[in-house]
Formats: sequence, structure tokens, C-alpha cells
Amino acid sequence: MRTVGRVILSMAIVAGLAVAASRAAEEQPAAQSEPNAPSPVVQPPASTVTVTPKDAAPPPSVTIIGASDAHGVLGRDVRSAADEDMGRIVDVIVDRDGHVRAAVIDFGGFLGVGSRKIVVDWNALRFGKIATKKGSITLELTKAQVAAAPEFKEDTPMVVLGASGSLQPLQAIP
Repeated sequence: MRTVGRVILSMAIVAGLAVAASRAAEEQPAAQSEPNAPSPVVQPPASTVTVTPKDAAPPPSVTIIGASDAHGVLGRDVRSAADEDMGRIVDVIVDRDGHVRAAVIDFGGFLGVGSRKIVVDWNALRFGKIATKKGSITLELTKAQVAAAPEFKEDTPMVVLGASGSLQPLQAIP
């Protein structure tokens, strides 16, 4: 993971140097072939748009997150509080504002056969230490509660299982 951090840092440095070099090139006058010769005046075509430094996009911000501070959740195993296998996270549901609302868990079955997708409230998940890839994700529901939940199907209203009822319904957009 240190290699990824170094690559990201290197890319940020290269991007910053490229922006600085392009700005410096724009600010320097064109070199003349003879020191006292008048510089030729070249008119750009009418359809050409001149980009000035104020029109250029600012360089992106760069944040480096340590490998022990964050980890992806897709494909991660989920366990119950009683350490039962509850499946794995296969999708994350976000609302229109981009806030994480729920997780889709591929539950039951054996080797993908007979499994069904269940939607659980994001607040019903507890994340253990993520220092290793085997960092634990615990669901605050029992296996029986999840087994009784209706199956999630794309593009249909979803039933979200919540441990504490903390998920508020989305408001319909007229």
C-alpha cells in the first residue's frame, strides 16, 4: 500500500510541475530570431478561443489516506454478532445527495447458488479495525431476521432492514 501512496504523491507532484511549467511558458514572451528585429504580429483566426491562466482549471486537491485508515467494502464478508456468516457486501446505496444509506448483501446460498440480495441500513453495520483485509464487518441483525427479509431487485422500491429504525424515508421528488 505504501507503493500506491508513493504513486499518488508522484502523480500529484508531476501534475503540479506541469501546471507551473505551462503557466511560466504563457508568461514569457516569444523568443525573437534577431535581437533588434520587430516581432511579427500574428492574428489568431476568429474562431480561436484564447485560454488565459484565469480560465484554466485549478489543479486537483490530493489527499493521502493510509492503508490502515480506510478500506473498500465491496466484496467484504459480513458476520452477525454471533459470528454467523451473513454474506458479503455487493453494492452500496446512496441517496440523491450522495449520502450512503444502505448496503446490499448477497445472503445465503452456497457458492453463489440460491443466494439472494438483501438491503440493510448502513447504520446497522459495524466496522472493526481495518488494518488488515480481514477487518470485520458486523451486522446488528440475526440470521433469521435477514432470512425473512424481502429480496432486493433493481429498479423497484426496496425494503431496508434496520437494526434501530434510524433510516428515514427519502422524500419523493415531484
